[in-house]
Amino acid sequence: MQTKTWRALTALVLALGATAIGACGDDEDGGGAATTTTAAPQTFAAGTTMKTLQDGGDITIGVKFEVPPFGFKDTSGKVQGFDVDLGKAIADALGVKAKFIEALSDNRIPFLKDGTADLILSTMTITAERDEEIDFSTPYFIAKGRVLVKKDNTDITGVDDLAGKNVCTALGSTYEETLKKQAPKAKLRLVDSYSECLELIQNGGVDAISTDDVILTGLIRQDDTLKLVGDELTTEPYGAGVKEGDTAFKAFVDSVIATYFEDGGWATAYEKWIGQYTGEKQDPPTMTLQEALALST
Repeated sequence: MQTKTWRALTALVLALGATAIGACGDDEDGGGAATTTTAAPQTFAAGTTMKTLQDGGDITIGVKFEVPPFGFKDTSGKVQGFDVDLGKAIADALGVKAKFIEALSDNRIPFLKDGTADLILSTMTITAERDEEIDFSTPYFIAKGRVLVKKDNTDITGVDDLAGKNVCTALGSTYEETLKKQAPKAKLRLVDSYSECLELIQNGGVDAISTDDVILTGLIRQDDTLKLVGDELTTEPYGAGVKEGDTAFKAFVDSVIATYFEDGGWATAYEKWIGQYTGEKQDPPTMTLQEALALST
């Protein structure tokens, strides 16, 4: 990935922080966005999650706060990113405000189970193991697993070179298991956030970081002395997390995502946050939930 494009994105993100939020309305603790819906929202039956959220006037969505371009705080403290834009679309479809809270890899599922969050949009890979605890939407983005090192590191050219090396990834991410399988002799350093991984590789605490390519390119955007190496390790379909057994809410979220794909919302968000800086074109995913789950079995 060319570093100049990510430096340009950093500058643009800072500029967007000063301008884009003017259209977002008031918020709480990092970013509830006022709905921009013009059509009347759908009416839902009493007792459904959708009706409860409409009656309450907001939806609490767990996102990342330090993983550009999917979820991050800008210079004014507002939350921006690809996942955030999708969250706003779901809130708009309900006719409520979106209240964004920080959801780390390790607390995303607990937040859903204990009611801290109504929905999770936190670069969460769909897996069969996670599906036993929560329900997932249809895949809304497909990432790939990669390895990140310093540019002057010539010892590591891919996952096969990680034996004996210190490798950072996030606690609760799929890479904890991926690395144990693909680099069993690597020394794993598990931390709460990828910003901690970035600090560790910068100060020599680890030799490499492994996670999704879009997350790693966000780190390159912050430090252009880093580079991606090796082939793709995995396919990582992202899904929105909903509470286990809430089939009506899952169906609603799926319907919003389908509309988001069809009406150009996804394409606009992709170009805004990713495409214009990478030069890579993508269409909305066609992978089904069943296909995504099968990848991890």
